[in-house]
Amino acid sequence: MKNEQKRRVQETFSKNKEAYVQSTTHNNPDDLKLLVEWLQPEQHWRVLDAATGGGHVAKAVQPFVHRVYAADLTKEMLQNTAAHLSSIADMAFIIADAEELPFLDDYFDAVTCRIAPHHFPEPDTFVSEVSRVLKPGGRFLMIDNTAPEDDQLDHFYNALEKRRDPTHVRALKVSEWEALFNDQSLIVKKHLKRQKTLPFSSWVTRTQSCPVEQRAIEQALLSADTNTKAYFSITSSDSGVEHFSVDEYMVLVEKGSC
Repeated sequence: MKNEQKRRVQETFSKNKEAYVQSTTHNNPDDLKLLVEWLQPEQHWRVLDAATGGGHVAKAVQPFVHRVYAADLTKEMLQNTAAHLSSIADMAFIIADAEELPFLDDYFDAVTCRIAPHHFPEPDTFVSEVSRVLKPGGRFLMIDNTAPEDDQLDHFYNALEKRRDPTHVRALKVSEWEALFNDQSLIVKKHLKRQKTLPFSSWVTRTQSCPVEQRAIEQALLSADTNTKAYFSITSSDSGVEHFSVDEYMVLVEKGSC
């Protein structure tokens, strides 16, 4: 099942590689600026951007550090990203599984991962690998969509994402991420919980090409109960769903020095 899931990831992201480079959600300049401010990178650092996708984080961090390693499971995605970033020096592109990182222990000063962990079959393994490759005192900054703590809303959101995107495994709750960090002695230094507004049309078409499925996903949003509509800020007009919002978690953790 794990290998099959990763094969689906490679297939889907190969087909949609340019959409992720151009995505306004992934290329949000305010988000990327805040990430750099939180990370406080230093010029001598080696930084790993795991599951780099369109390379937005790698590009944002690179001017402030010695070298960025942009890693992704999908060769075609990574090759396309490398072409877009070909003018940037001191950046390496590595085909790598985020749950089996091909790097030495205690190698990186920082690891980043943005809008990707909900695709990972084993997020506990991913967090363990991040901890392993970080130097003592190293920083991990993650941004990802998260599920509400309420079980019913959690199920609604994850079922919706799974129907839109076959590579979606599960968006964890914040409480689940905190437990994983605690298991690896990664200390939360700063966190932010917020809602992110998504334009329905570009969101649904980025990974779901079937018009029948697109309409079914839209109908699920339109027919949701009052509480669900309010929580996800579902906005519609006569032409259908225009926007809705999802929970997003931004967290900075630090690896213990001993």
